[in-house]
Amino acid sequence: QVQLVESGGGLAQAGGSLRLSCASSGRTFSNYAMGWFRQAPGKEREFVAHISRSTGITYYADSIKGRFTISRDNAKNTVYLQMNSLKPEDTAVYYCAARYSSIGSIRSSEYNYWGQGTQVTVSS
Repeated sequence: QVQLVESGGGLAQAGGSLRLSCASSGRTFSNYAMGWFRQAPGKEREFVAHISRSTGITYYADSIKGRFTISRDNAKNTVYLQMNSLKPEDTAVYYCAARYSSIGSIRSSEYNYWGQGTQVTVSS
């Protein structure tokens, strides 16, 4: 089992920044590619970014490309999402997820473990 706990969400103004963290415990963190997803009210969960388990290869959704950066620290069993130039449409619950694979996926169904989510609200 892998336990994932997100933190760092909150309220930000448009144009501002937030940094989300996702701490992992349980099985070996470096065996898992990691992803971030988000779900806005009334909408389906959508892919945000993913990072491979050891090479640091990243991939981003077009909607956040150039504004968000995913990174990981395997020594700290933590994955991060740095969010800059925030927009009101970034408002959502953000979830981290672990996939037992060398590379991530844009499909939520391909992830094995999920955190409980952290709320991000961006005011205009």
